[in-house]
Amino acid sequence: MSRKNYLFTSESVSEGHPDKVSDRISDSIVDKFLELEPESRVAVETLTTTNRVVLAGEVRGPESITKDVMEQSARDAVRNIGYEQEGFHWKHMDVEVHVHEQSSDIAMGVDASGNKDEGAGDQGIMFGYATNETEQLMPATLQYSHSILKSMAEARHSGEASELGPDSKSQVTLRYENGKPVQATSVVVSTQHGANVSQERIREIVIQHIEKNLPEGWMPPEEELYINPTGQFIIGGPDGDAGLTGRKIIVDTYGGAAQHGGGAFSGKDPTKVDRSAAYVTRYLAKNVVAAGLADRCTIQLAYAIGVSKPLSLYVDFHQTGNVDPAKLEKVLAEVMDLSPRGIREHLGLNRPIYERTAAYGHFGREPEADGGFSWEKTDLVDALKAEF
Repeated sequence: MSRKNYLFTSESVSEGHPDKVSDRISDSIVDKFLELEPESRVAVETLTTTNRVVLAGEVRGPESITKDVMEQSARDAVRNIGYEQEGFHWKHMDVEVHVHEQSSDIAMGVDASGNKDEGAGDQGIMFGYATNETEQLMPATLQYSHSILKSMAEARHSGEASELGPDSKSQVTLRYENGKPVQATSVVVSTQHGANVSQERIREIVIQHIEKNLPEGWMPPEEELYINPTGQFIIGGPDGDAGLTGRKIIVDTYGGAAQHGGGAFSGKDPTKVDRSAAYVTRYLAKNVVAAGLADRCTIQLAYAIGVSKPLSLYVDFHQTGNVDPAKLEKVLAEVMDLSPRGIREHLGLNRPIYERTAAYGHFGREPEADGGFSWEKTDLVDALKAEF
């Protein structure tokens, strides 16, 4: 039997964290290709370090997206984050581009031909999750970790909190009673700042954003607010620590409250099921919980490279379900096409909508008018209710 009373913790990192800088650069290049050719194939990894960015990977798309275009995309991403520091500056950093054509062996297995539908871009397992403990149907520990940092970033960009730097991390621990979050027991925030800013001023700024983003009455005791616990955080971002694409997969998904598949998301076009199938499993799980079929839901899909149909579909309600999960598995396979092509078409994924996903989570966001975060819609609720 699962525990009802416990403490649980999740962390988030800001758009200026070195790994998130890498994710954003990679996704900015995905968007460049999809904007010109929706069927482009992109798999681009980024390394960031002191005043240096290195791009590597394989693509198939418009020849007009040259190495110079990719370099400029990297500079634009870094500038938009706000890096104009001596050790990492969008204008002065060196950018190396080692991106080449996609392997013909991969293309042969993935592309549709004759009677063969488009296959998955790789083998793999993907998980989606939803829980009714927050309005966004996300784990509360992660949702609040994200919202604190996003609020700080908005204040930094607006000039309201110009003392803050782009790099920051948060960590929220909540107490659960009867399986539901009731209060924060501790919050950790480390944020980069200017050299002449006191830690007292940083603490004052950060506590305002913690209070604003936690529910009323949830603030932990003063001694459990750990703001820049090392004492100072002046050198940050890729100058302080190297960054790599895809190294923050738990931050990107469910904060450790649910399972994660084998692959990261950023830098990959939506034919890669690492990305598109993780999105559709979240979409299905969210609609299941929104329909009231369970309080919590995990869904797994599995694929083989070059094969269009999923090899398996698994549902787990974590002992909170109101319907038969085996029946739901059959229903989900009927309400939408779970082939790579079916997922992309249903969710409208062949669009330049990915750079915005690179920080503050791929899930728990609001669907946008241009198709961004389409996997957060709850438009299957009526169909699922009708089946039960």
